[in-house]
Amino acid sequence: MAGSDSEVFALPGCLKNGDRGMVVSQESKYAEIIVVRHGETDWNRDKRFQGQLDVELNHTGRQQAVAVAERLAREPRISAVYSSDLKRAFDTAETIARSCGTLDVTKDSNLRERHIGDLQGLFFREASRMKPRAYKALLSKSDDKEIPGGGESFNQLYHRCTSALANIAQKHIGDRIVVVTHGAAMEALRRRASPHVRPEGKILNASVNVLHIWEDDQWSIKLWNDVSHLEQAGFLDSGFGGGGNSC
Repeated sequence: MAGSDSEVFALPGCLKNGDRGMVVSQESKYAEIIVVRHGETDWNRDKRFQGQLDVELNHTGRQQAVAVAERLAREPRISAVYSSDLKRAFDTAETIARSCGTLDVTKDSNLRERHIGDLQGLFFREASRMKPRAYKALLSKSDDKEIPGGGESFNQLYHRCTSALANIAQKHIGDRIVVVTHGAAMEALRRRASPHVRPEGKILNASVNVLHIWEDDQWSIKLWNDVSHLEQAGFLDSGFGGGGNSC
């Protein structure tokens, strides 16, 4: 998996590439949620902060979306597709939905990326010099530190994204569904599901991640950061943005 930049975190019974994974039945007391990070954008490639700015997929990102869609099309009983309303996520989700049949994509603005205030639009290399207060806030160990310029704290991101996914899950107990979102948002979901175990490496563009959310709101990770479908398609040289501080 892409050298030191990625690590697949899996538990027994996980959904593997080319495998039908765990069968989710109507008797199951959980929702199986396949969480996908959007495909690559030019700003991912150029190491530029996106946040909630509406940046489109680039050519590689569109091909990554096709690769993950072809993988998920082989999975049985995907009953719904949800997405952030930002173009890079929604276009990835629409590609998946088309491959899985005639599913509509439900937009949810609460699945958006973290708003990073004054850092949005800046290149990584210039952020500490141009907006030092905002950059320091982004790197802060304090989860309640808001980013100057209207940005969110990690806690605000966490509550927004985990509440959104919990609400979606309760509508789909016994179902397998797909949710397309963003790197920092996914770090919040990961922390909710596994607060004491942090997989190494960045959350990769178009990666497949599987969560189970139970009726009683217990969360577990079955698979994390799997990009084997991109390895086969030859797209592992780019798209390595992601992680708790990336947008």
